[in-house]
Amino acid sequence: MSSQVNAPRGMRDFLPQEKLKREQLISKVVQGYLARGFQQIETPILEDLGRLTSGQGGDNEKLVFKVQKRGEEFEQALQAGDELADLGLRFDLTVPLTRYYASNHAKLPRVFKAIQTGPVFRAERPQKGRYRQFIQCDIDIIGDASILAELELLSASLDALQSIGIPDATIRVNHRELLRENIAALGVAESDALSAMITIDKLDKVGSVGVAKELGDKFGAEVADRATAWLSTLSEAEVPEQLKALWQGLGAKSARLRFDPTLVRGMGYYTGTIFEIEHPGSSSSIGGGGRYDGMVGKWLGTDVPAVGISLGIERIVDLVQLEESGLEAVVLVMDAGSESTALEIQQQLIAQGMRVRIELRPKNLKALLEQLGHNGFNSFAIVGQGVTQAGELEFKPLG
Repeated sequence: MSSQVNAPRGMRDFLPQEKLKREQLISKVVQGYLARGFQQIETPILEDLGRLTSGQGGDNEKLVFKVQKRGEEFEQALQAGDELADLGLRFDLTVPLTRYYASNHAKLPRVFKAIQTGPVFRAERPQKGRYRQFIQCDIDIIGDASILAELELLSASLDALQSIGIPDATIRVNHRELLRENIAALGVAESDALSAMITIDKLDKVGSVGVAKELGDKFGAEVADRATAWLSTLSEAEVPEQLKALWQGLGAKSARLRFDPTLVRGMGYYTGTIFEIEHPGSSSSIGGGGRYDGMVGKWLGTDVPAVGISLGIERIVDLVQLEESGLEAVVLVMDAGSESTALEIQQQLIAQGMRVRIELRPKNLKALLEQLGHNGFNSFAIVGQGVTQAGELEFKPLG
């Protein structure tokens, strides 16, 4: 057996207080979405490999954790030289959602507003702010082609961030068709548009000079010259007609929007408006999404309009300082033989709305109480001989 006891590379364990903070954050966000009429669903972390690699997920399709076939199926595939895997861990929540909707649409509202929260997996090189397993919190609207769907998603996301103490997020906005038009104007053939998008998506990493150079290497010097001229005018870009309804519909919240003609979003399934959420305290985006009208139809056989937005919990959790829970958290320290009394008193205190932990009195009581004080407990009491009711206890502060 290996002596390695750390979590697998790119994945993490969470201590109780870390887990509590994450759950509080997610709960606050989800409650805000529920109040707007969205409904929670759950999908498996595994999907058919063919669905995950159907050409919809962009570069993420190269990062799928594959699951081998099992038993006879594996042996047969091995002998035949066929694909040895048939399942994969989901790399986002959108692909599973579209499969879910195609399977269950007859039981769902005509316009379905979904909430999904859960882990996703990408086999990329771990680095600061990037993990192989991370939590996403998504809301999607399926069945509404109107601008109202985008407006509701953006408004709900800004409100969710406000509720957890992030009032200064900015949402970059673009449209896939506008992006394609700009790429065509550079002299790039339509068949090469996706390759050009991949290069433009590197703007934050390599700068305008780096993007123009790579476009030149791919498509020639004239494209590089046009790209240099285009990128130099980005600060002067005005909101185009196709997107003005977003600014008008969001009212005061439109101050949080910024038109960015270079915004790409890596997923191949986007067809219309795309957006990415930024915060000055994070070096990477903290959320994003867009419209993907063609994706549901890939599984259902009939096109259904859809748009969604995702919050990246890993990047958000470090930006917020949540208030301590108002719930009194106490420790009952008991001597051996007082188990029945301690359990009875614990039940009484829980009924009063407290969080109550029982501990057998150790030799080093001070060390125990110090440790529990660091883990969210704020007072303790000794359950000694003669004590039978919670009202007889004398509570003392921890720390």
